[in-house]
Amino acid sequence: LAERLKFHPGNFMEDPLPEAEVLLMGHILHDWDLAQKKQLLAKAYAALPKGGALIVHEAIIDDERRSNAFGLLMSLNMLIETTGGFDFTGADCIGWMKEVGFKEAYVEPLSGPDSMVVGIK
Repeated sequence: LAERLKFHPGNFMEDPLPEAEVLLMGHILHDWDLAQKKQLLAKAYAALPKGGALIVHEAIIDDERRSNAFGLLMSLNMLIETTGGFDFTGADCIGWMKEVGFKEAYVEPLSGPDSMVVGIK
């Protein structure tokens, strides 16, 4: 797979995202306020072909906000260290993805406190 992976340096807030079949945002969205989160999701949607996927890898907070203590503490950390960043639930992220156009979205738990939310265009 190494020959199929590409790293694209740039400013993701100012530059368009590269066109790709799959885009990965790892521990990126939690740094930004809600409007900026949605802006980044919309940019990812625009860069993907039909059937393409966006993977959001974060310390996703459980929808009941009771189980993922690490995710909750990370959200508190983001509130302290950034001007608007916060962690979020899987349901939150799925809702934002659908709002910007993704047809399908789901949460895939990973080992430890992290999960990924996958959006399909």
